[in-house]
Formats: sequence, C-alpha cells, structure tokens
Amino acid sequence: MKSTPVRAVAVPGLVALALTFSACSAGNAEDGDGGNGASSDLTGSLAAGGASSQEAAQNAWIVGFQESNPDVTVTYDPVGSGGGRENFISGAFPFAGSDAYLTDDEGELTAATERCGGEAPIEIPNYISPIALVFNVDGVDELNLSPETIAGIFAGEITRWNAPEIAEDNPNADLPDAGINAVHRSDESGTTENFTNYLDIVAGDVWTAGAIEVWPQEFGGEGAQGTSGVVSAVKSGTNSIGYADASQAGDLSVANVGVGDEFVGPTADAAAKILDVSPRVEGRGDSSIVFELDYETEEGGVYPIVLTSYLLACPSYTGDEAEAGELSKAYLEYIISDEGQDFGAEEAGSAPLSDELQSEVQSLVEGITVE
Repeated sequence: MKSTPVRAVAVPGLVALALTFSACSAGNAEDGDGGNGASSDLTGSLAAGGASSQEAAQNAWIVGFQESNPDVTVTYDPVGSGGGRENFISGAFPFAGSDAYLTDDEGELTAATERCGGEAPIEIPNYISPIALVFNVDGVDELNLSPETIAGIFAGEITRWNAPEIAEDNPNADLPDAGINAVHRSDESGTTENFTNYLDIVAGDVWTAGAIEVWPQEFGGEGAQGTSGVVSAVKSGTNSIGYADASQAGDLSVANVGVGDEFVGPTADAAAKILDVSPRVEGRGDSSIVFELDYETEEGGVYPIVLTSYLLACPSYTGDEAEAGELSKAYLEYIISDEGQDFGAEEAGSAPLSDELQSEVQSLVEGITVE
C-alpha cells in the first residue's frame, strides 16, 4: 500500500460555549440577517446539547450566530450522543446533536415521534468529520494501520507496538518494544458507535462486540470521558492510541488507515467523499436524511472511519416550546447556511455538506413551523 499524506487538523482556541456579545456586534445585526436567515430582533436563551464530537463546531457556530443575533444566548452542552437523544426525547433540549441516527432498537425513534406531537422528528446531517486514530508513541511520527490491525489493537489482541502486524505496514518506522495503551470512551458515545460499526464491518472476525455505544470492558484499555477526555489521555499517556473526532486532535499525531491499496489520512475532504459512495438508510420518511456509510469502500482518497453527526429537531413547536422553537429554527438555519458551513470548516475542520445535500437539508429546516 502507499500512503496518502496527512494534513494536520488543528482547532483554534475558541471562546466558551455560552457567549454574549457586546454592543459592538449590534452594528452587524442592524444590517439585516447576517447571511444566516435569522432575524436580528431575536432575543432569548437557547440551551441544547448532545454529541461531544460537535463541540468545536458548535463553539464556532455559536460565535457566528450571535454576531448577527447579539440578544440571543446559545449554549451547547457536550453530554454525548446518548445524552443528547435522551434530553431531546424528554423535552429538556429543543434540539440535539447525535452521532447516531434514531432507531427503534430501544424505542428511541418512536419516543422522539411522540415527543414531537406524533410527527416524525427531523434528522439532518450537519457535521461530517473523520474519526482520527490519535497516537502518542515514542519515536513514531507517522503510522499506517490496516483495518484488521486497528481491530486487533482495540480488541486487546495486539498488545505491543513492534508487533508483526504493525511492523508490516510500517517498515521504515522505529517502533518501540513497548506495550500499547489503547484509550476508549468511557461514556455512551455516538463516536464509539461509529468507530465500532466500522470495526464490525471491516474486521468482524477480530472485533466481535458489534456496533456499540458503550465500550465492552472485556476488551480492556483505558476509559476516558468524552472526546476531550480521550485526547487528553492519549496526550498525557505513554505509547497511547485512541479514537476521537479529528477536529479535536490538536497537535497529536494521527494515523493513516488502509483503504484498498493505499493508506489515507483523516482530512476533511477525504472524509466528505464517503457520503458520495454511501447509500441512504432505507425505509425512512422525508424528514430523515441519514446514511449507511460504506466502510468497505476501496475508492481512492476516501477516509473510511467517519462520523456523520446529525441534528435532531421537531417539525413544529407550539405552546411553551414556541420561543425555543423559533430560536432553534434560526440557529439551525445558520448552521446549514453557506456562512455556517464555511465557518465550521474553517474553525473546526468539518467538511461542508455538498450543494445538493445542503439544499435538501435547508428545505427541511425552513419548513419548521412555530405557533
């Protein structure tokens, strides 16, 4: 296999999740909607949350949205995908971020439909990003890993960095004779579900736990809370490797993953290409735009370990939820606008939606009603 160069993914330091802009931003609001479709006379507070993978992008979107809407305070709590779905279904969040679409495996799709007054919830992709294999290995700056080797490492079957399986794909690397510290998410996580779904499909004979949101303790490794926890554990650990949204990899090294006859790095462009080769989930309604990712693709230049993160919302908001619904619609319109998608890519390394997909998603959000 040949290696495709890795572009470093850096996340600029962004301000805290809850932001209130000073009067100097008000001048921008007076010019109109700031390109986000939101009325500059919006006021109030909007509190939501969910997938921690979206944290950096949500930080950026909050900044951009509030520049044009200085009288709105938006907060996003990165409690994880499971927590996001739970709080959306309970009504605690007017919208939520999730790295996994709703299913009825545990009744979530039905419960979300009931929460939305009997209407199927809106599920739209807003964030496409590679799940990077971040590593901190003594003397190793670049690392190639085949799908089977990745599965072996995280299943606890490959335990040393100079193992033959790793050495075969890295003939020029000075691999240490040291134990592997494999770091995983300790919380319920859509990132974990996407990562283990990849392992299950491409190396199911090695990874035997299936696609799961909660890490199986029998496979060992070090657990860490949230995306930031995994990154911190790998960075501070010795000879460590973990999986995390690439936008939060910071200055950690990231591995190239075997695809066909090459190794591909986790760039935003390479991640975005997987939607071009992936079918949509069958049997979903018009309000659900969700994908079955083709992890086994051998298409050149495609990075296969990808999460497509979704926004969950109701098609209509009434009564006590009307104010939150109005703010949610405006904020979601900003996220999927040209400005929002570009800002997310610039500040958080996410891959903007294709023009066709963006147009379809915009139609759903613009159709949200508030009474």
